[in-house]
Amino acid sequence: MQPEIFYYNNSFTLESGRTLPGFHLAYTTLGRLNADKSNVVWIFHALTANSNPAEWWTGLVGETKLFDPSKYFIVCVNMPGSCYGSISPLDNDPLTDKPYYHDFPLFTTRDMARAYELLRKYLNIDKIYIGVGGSMGGQQLLEWNIEKPELFEFIFPIATNAEHSAWGVAFNASQRMCIENDATWKEEQVDAGLEGMKIARSIALISYRHYEAYSKSQQGFTIDTEGKSIDEKVFKAESYQRYQGEKLAKRFNAFSYYFLSQAMDKHNVGRGRDSVRAALQSIKAKALVISISSDVLFPTSEQELLSAYIPNAQLAIIDSYYGHDGFLLEFETIENLVRDFISQHTTELKPV
Repeated sequence: MQPEIFYYNNSFTLESGRTLPGFHLAYTTLGRLNADKSNVVWIFHALTANSNPAEWWTGLVGETKLFDPSKYFIVCVNMPGSCYGSISPLDNDPLTDKPYYHDFPLFTTRDMARAYELLRKYLNIDKIYIGVGGSMGGQQLLEWNIEKPELFEFIFPIATNAEHSAWGVAFNASQRMCIENDATWKEEQVDAGLEGMKIARSIALISYRHYEAYSKSQQGFTIDTEGKSIDEKVFKAESYQRYQGEKLAKRFNAFSYYFLSQAMDKHNVGRGRDSVRAALQSIKAKALVISISSDVLFPTSEQELLSAYIPNAQLAIIDSYYGHDGFLLEFETIENLVRDFISQHTTELKPV
C-alpha cells in the first residue's frame, strides 16, 4: 500500500528557529471515519518503521485484530526525517534546489507533533479516540497530548519516556560516531555512510534486546560448522549482528538514521515549559503507560515517572525477555491490557 502525501505550503518554524517554506508528510489511513468522527486511532511508529502499521505491528493491526480497519479509522504518519515518504534529507531544499543531505533541518518530536496537528485538521478529525505508540512513537504521542490536551480520549505510551536519558543519548551518539567515521559520510550522495550505519545498527540491537533474548536465540555457532576448525566457526550472535546491519542498509539511509536519532536525543517534554512534571500534568487523556520489564534502553523507572505525573494514569509492566523490542512483539499482552483498560471506562471498544 502506497502512502498518501499531505503538502503544507505555508511557512513552518521549527523549535530550532529555522523556518521552512513548507513540508510534506506521508501517511497511511486504514478503515473509514464514522459519521460522528468517534472512531479515530492514531498510531505512532518508532525510529525506522513506516506509515503502515499493518506491516510492522501485524499482531495488533488488521482484520480481526485489536485495531481492526472495519471498526476504526486508523492513521499513521511517517516521521519527518524518515525515508518513507515524508520530508527527508534526500529531498531537495527549495532554497537551493539540491538535496538537503547534511543540511537537513532537525525536526524534534515536538515539531513532529505540530506537523501532525496540521494534517489532523486537513483530515477533518476533531477527536482522537485512541493514541498509541512505542519508543520514539510514544515520545511523539506525549508531545502532542501536551500541545493539545483535549484532543485524545485514551492514550497508550509504551516503552517510552518524558525526556531522553543520558544513557539513551550515549547509545545514539555512539551510533552516529559509526556513521561519521565512514569514509563516505561527508559525500553528498544517497548511499553516504551506509557502512557506518550497519555498525550503528549492531550497537542499537544490543540496546533493543536483552541478555536473555540473545541467550535464547543466538547462543553457540552458526549451523554451517561441520568440518570447520574452531578458528573458522562463526558465532550466531556475530552473524546476527552483521545480518541486521545489512538488512537495514537495504531499506534505510544513513542520513535519516542520523537525524532521527538526534531528534530522539532532543526529546524533553519540559523544554520551554515549567517542568517535565508540569507538562505531564497537563495531559487530560485517560492514560495507561505500558512498560517492558527487561527494557534496558527505556527502563521501567521512566514509565513509572510518566504514570506518576500524568493525572490518574495507570502503569502496566509486561514481563518479557525481549527487552525494548517487546513493544513490537508482545502482541497478545498489549491487546489484553488495552482492552481491559478501556473496559474500565466504557462497555466496549468503540465500533464504527
